[in-house]
Amino acid sequence: MDTPEQSKKLADDRGYAFTILSDAERRVIREYDLLHTSGGPGGADIARPAEFLLDADGVIRWVNLTESYRIRPKPEDILAVIDRLQLGSPLPPPN
Repeated sequence: MDTPEQSKKLADDRGYAFTILSDAERRVIREYDLLHTSGGPGGADIARPAEFLLDADGVIRWVNLTESYRIRPKPEDILAVIDRLQLGSPLPPPN
């Protein structure tokens, strides 16, 4: 939901080499049913935290959704899911 300028500043400040989606008009957030009305500080609308892992064909292989912006998966948990995907092992259920 951040502006392009806010997303660019975040990427620059953190040294990210990937593009961060700016969805200030909430189009993608609504498309993926991620709008969390009044879920942010002070009752502001925010996007639900979400992680999507896609394969090389663009097929979504794993989704993690939470109701709180404070809850995020640990990097090692996402890496474990990637390992399972590469090995064709069963995945844990989504949150």
